[in-house]
Amino acid sequence: MVMAIAKDPIDVALIKAEEDSSMLRSFHRTHPQIAKVLLLQEVNREPVVNAFRSGARGVFHLADSSFRMLCKCIQRVHQGQIWISNQHLAYLIEEVAVAPGMRVVNSHGIKLLTPREEQVVALVADGLSNREIAQELGLSEHTIKKYLFRIFDKLGVSTRVELVLYAMSHGAAHPVECIPA
Repeated sequence: MVMAIAKDPIDVALIKAEEDSSMLRSFHRTHPQIAKVLLLQEVNREPVVNAFRSGARGVFHLADSSFRMLCKCIQRVHQGQIWISNQHLAYLIEEVAVAPGMRVVNSHGIKLLTPREEQVVALVADGLSNREIAQELGLSEHTIKKYLFRIFDKLGVSTRVELVLYAMSHGAAHPVECIPA
């Protein structure tokens, strides 16, 4: 594909969905000027969200659409617009509405916390009390205390202040998926 791009520059690339979005991310890093449209066989939340995180300008669902709609999608993305269905847009809005989290990793870059624990750390860092965190996540206050004890143990800290300082120095702000209760 790189040879073809070098010979004949392209404006829009159609990329077939794969198990992960690493190919799309890699392609976006090497060719940020090319607009990308991810082609999906099935409508699922994760590939849609990951596609836009990875630089896609459009997501096209092959099963429910005609060739004429694909052409329209390519044309719109070429014009600088975003192509997304209402259902896909709902996935992105849900993702944006989730509280931001912290990716806390050890010195080797290995995640130390579960996604739910990352949510709890992010909300602690935002200054929320256990009660407010419980309300935010739809859990009991007792459950939040249990999460905090596990987090303290995993990170080797003993107070909320130490937790926030640890998260700020070892993690980077990163959106975390909403984890159902």
